[in-house]
Amino acid sequence: MHFDLSRTETHDAYNLLIGLVVPRPIALITSMDGEGRLNAAPFSAYNYLTTEPPIVAIGVQNRPGQPMVGKDTAQNIRQRGEFVINVVNESIAEAMNVCAVDFPQGINELEKAGLTTAPSQVVAVPRIAQAPAALECREFQTIEVEHSRIILGRVVAMYVDDRYVDPAGPYIRSEEMHAIGRMNGRGAYVRTRDAFFQMPRQTIQDWEKSHGPVPKPQN
Repeated sequence: MHFDLSRTETHDAYNLLIGLVVPRPIALITSMDGEGRLNAAPFSAYNYLTTEPPIVAIGVQNRPGQPMVGKDTAQNIRQRGEFVINVVNESIAEAMNVCAVDFPQGINELEKAGLTTAPSQVVAVPRIAQAPAALECREFQTIEVEHSRIILGRVVAMYVDDRYVDPAGPYIRSEEMHAIGRMNGRGAYVRTRDAFFQMPRQTIQDWEKSHGPVPKPQN
């Protein structure tokens, strides 16, 4: 079956994309408005893009029915220029889901979810104390894309619970963190517990040992 997205309804395109771009990491973002009020909201249109400099990207839809008005997270980032991405694992999955409730503006989602905060190292916005790791970010650039925003954040500091750090690297013990991911549709998630497998990346020499020499291109 083929789909021409130029002729596909927005909702249908959404259903197709979230079913194919999986699993998606979850950014439980804490942000702060101009008066210092905290907001927490999860986003799964999220990933890292570069390491020099360290840049992450978050896709944020504008408010439903108000296509030109950004969600609280986007507005807070624009006002303050800072935010924190809290990693979601199994232990805070239920609390993350509470933070996704459309509470009235001004309601503290963290309190409703039973979460507490801890001071960040560099930015003014606090991290979630129960999260296994957190990325402190400053707004690098925000790109307006019709009724959405792509927010690029520069990671300026990180917190990682000691038990998830192998100091030999340093490496993250991802197989022990048990992060969760988003799948297709509302309420669809995936666990990473006992799901890791190893597939070493091959060099050209490895390939040639199994398949013979690679022909050199003809000029």
